[in-house]
Amino acid sequence: MRIVFMGTPEFAVASLEALIDAGCNIVGVVTAPDKPAGRGQKLAQSAVKKFAVANHLKILQPEKLRDPEFLDQLKALKADLQVVVAFRMLPEVVWNMPPKGTINLHASLLPQYRGAAPINWVLINGEQETGVTTFFLQKDIDTGNILFTEKVRLNDSFDAGTLHDKLMDKGAGLLVRTVKAVESGRYVELPQATVHTASELKHAPKIFKEDCQIDWNKPTKHIFNLIRGLSPYPVAYTLLNNKILKIYAADIDSSPGLDKSGSYQTDNKTYLKFAAADGYISLSDVQLEGKKRMKIDEFLRGVKL
Repeated sequence: MRIVFMGTPEFAVASLEALIDAGCNIVGVVTAPDKPAGRGQKLAQSAVKKFAVANHLKILQPEKLRDPEFLDQLKALKADLQVVVAFRMLPEVVWNMPPKGTINLHASLLPQYRGAAPINWVLINGEQETGVTTFFLQKDIDTGNILFTEKVRLNDSFDAGTLHDKLMDKGAGLLVRTVKAVESGRYVELPQATVHTASELKHAPKIFKEDCQIDWNKPTKHIFNLIRGLSPYPVAYTLLNNKILKIYAADIDSSPGLDKSGSYQTDNKTYLKFAAADGYISLSDVQLEGKKRMKIDEFLRGVKL
């Protein structure tokens, strides 16, 4: 089959590489335009573009997916199938173009956690299981018929970074399996409505800064899950002496105490813990506004509280 791959971040690179290693015929790669980044505002390439350049693949970088010139270029590639991993929402004129359709890899067990941030939200909500899903694109986002899934068991050791990498690798393998099945015609489509009713669904919307501020009136387990679900990006935070303190890692400290929620205890050497509704959260990896990220003992050596 002639395949066009669409993706932008590092998460998508693993899938593109796996398809190439499996002998798939990638006739074109669609990715985001180069964007200014860093202090010098130099144009930076997406992770997918860097990989595509290194592997001598044809690259398209449309500003707008409905642009007639882009659509003509896409048609000229004569793809049998399009594969989408961590890319923009596609208009129907794009996803309906190839005869075998367009498949997407999503980092959750659909229909649960449709949306932009499934990796973060499964951890924030304290789920015990997640996974990856391949499905055919339809008009409404993340609603198409399911092809294959693969599950991943979760525990408290996962944060968003480690889960990202786990699902990135699992997803790459699942995508190769899916492409081979579509090529052979040996697959069954499962409508998402047969898996869960709409009232049972949990969603994974985009995360904004206000979602990242810790509410110390919440239980310790809730706060612990928020911290790991937002680490290493976009990062949970609190205010310390009127400065933003980002918290990358922490532990639950069940020591009894009557401190007011949001107040803290420290020996200025080895520990800094904040009172929550039912115990304490002991910080272990932090970054104060204007400073570098550091372990808590190093942080406490540089600031007296």
